[in-house]
Amino acid sequence: MSGTPISSIRNLGPATEAECIRAGIPDAETLRALGTDAAYARLLASGTKPHFISYYVLEMALQGRPWNDCKGAEKDALRARFDALKAQTPSKSDGMEAILNTIGVIPAAQVQP
Repeated sequence: MSGTPISSIRNLGPATEAECIRAGIPDAETLRALGTDAAYARLLASGTKPHFISYYVLEMALQGRPWNDCKGAEKDALRARFDALKAQTPSKSDGMEAILNTIGVIPAAQVQP
């Protein structure tokens, strides 16, 4: 028997649900048990592009709050968590970009050091 759909959580729709399932998060119960940081790390590792808004929407959703309820110092603290998480979690696209840079597909002038 499968659990509660992720899209049943306020602020999370079918696109987020599909990304979560692709990342091995099959239902709302699993998502809640993982929490924002662990779930977002799985999303990044499965190929989801990092985006701060999607991160804090997930945090607000898991707290049962409106997606735009995050402001001020709380939002600044979430940004710091997001930046740290993004820095320590390799995404699927990181490896391909490195290969393309190595073989010279991207002109050297465009490659960031």
